[in-house]
Amino acid sequence: MFLITLRYNQPMTQVTALQEGHMNWLKTYFAEGIFVAAGRKIPRTGGVIFACRVARDELERILAEDPFSAVADYDIIEFLPTLTDEASARY
Repeated sequence: MFLITLRYNQPMTQVTALQEGHMNWLKTYFAEGIFVAAGRKIPRTGGVIFACRVARDELERILAEDPFSAVADYDIIEFLPTLTDEASARY
């Protein structure tokens, strides 16, 4: 499983202009079962995505498709969940 954090590196006006494309990109990978959770950081300085069932090199390719790649830096943390609730155990 991966935890991806995004940090905006451009003004919010540029981020907002790419919002619709970013949301469509997220929906694509939610539909494929790769993304399992996503949302904004508070305060709004970036976002967070949880991903599973994907190799790191494939995940990096997927992240490069994100319209936000023009306005954000990504950190990818791979981890092995050792304790989850029942609903999350399938990941």
